[in-house]
This record gives sequence, structure tokens and C-alpha cells, in this order.
Amino acid sequence: MDCTTIGKTSMILAMASGEDLDRYLKNAEQNKFRICIGQAGSMEFKKIVAAIETAAINEGLISKKYWQKHALYHACIEAFHGICRGELELGTILRTVGLRFVIVRGPRNVRDTGDGEWIAVALYGHMGAPIKGCEHEVVGLGINHI
Repeated sequence: MDCTTIGKTSMILAMASGEDLDRYLKNAEQNKFRICIGQAGSMEFKKIVAAIETAAINEGLISKKYWQKHALYHACIEAFHGICRGELELGTILRTVGLRFVIVRGPRNVRDTGDGEWIAVALYGHMGAPIKGCEHEVVGLGINHI
């Protein structure tokens, strides 16, 4: 599978593991995508967003400039709408998440680079009541123009 679009690339990387992850990561980097992969878990939305933002800044995907942080924040919110089924709440309704996050920066499509830089946030992991064994898989994707 070729990683040529920012959304597909971020989702594949979020769900892949082992040798598959290495292969997809190499393909994405050859396509000039800049990538950061991390993990976060919490009952608080703001802690997950803070982990994603910190990783993006530390890895040089975004600067500390407001407009870049703002683009990332909107990509995070869009991704959270996917995993939270529209309700951006976790602990207040007794649910927690354990997620792998992937941040990808680059063109929307490597074959059409005329519309500037974009940022994608993919989330993949588990959500459920804060009781071991009560979770299920979740996935979300958010893309925003920088």
C-alpha cells in the first residue's frame, strides 16, 4: 500500500505494527511526509491534546506560533469526534482512552503539492469504562491546513 495522501498515511501508521509499521514509515518518509508517533492515555481530553501538541513541537512538526498550534488543535478535535462518537467528553462520563497518535505534516496528496502544508492527526486505540476489560477499539482522523 502506497502512502501518498496525508490521511491514509496517518491512519495506516496509527494501526500498523512491527515490520509493517517500519515498511509504511519508510514509504511515507520517501514521500516527504514528516511524521511523529506517540502514545497517550487519560480520562481527560486536554491531557491527550497536550501530549500530541508537545510531541509535535518537540519533533519539529510545528513551531510554537499560534497559527500552527491552532491548526494542530483543530485536527485533534476532528480526530476526537471520531473516537468519541461526537461527544468530546471522557472522564466526566466515566470513560478513558489509551491511544497511539500519529501526526503527519505535508501535502494533502504527494502527487498534487500546490495547496500548501497540511497536518493530520490519527488516533487509534481503546476506549471504555475505567475498568480493565471494558474497552473497545476506536479510531479517529483529523486534517487541517497549516
